[in-house]
Amino acid sequence: MFKIDGALYPDQEPPENLETLGDKIDFVARLCGAWDFGILPDIETVRELRRPEWREAIDACQLLTSPTYHLLRTWQGLPEAPFLGSVPAYIREDPNLEYV
Repeated sequence: MFKIDGALYPDQEPPENLETLGDKIDFVARLCGAWDFGILPDIETVRELRRPEWREAIDACQLLTSPTYHLLRTWQGLPEAPFLGSVPAYIREDPNLEYV
């Protein structure tokens, strides 16, 4: 099991482990929120979230405004979901992105 980053739980004590589906969904939502704002997870967390055991929680989270959430869906081989967020103009209009 990976170490749960306590910074994702500013409102409560971080759990020692994520036992229930609800615990995992809450973790995914917190992680996506942080990652979307540039706070990257440890590599162990990334490896953990790529495991098939996270597929159900990631699918159930439905954080459709989060770019990170859509990345997690891709890693899990889940069907595409509609992206309800906005794409900033400085990204959308960057001609160099076609080479990324």
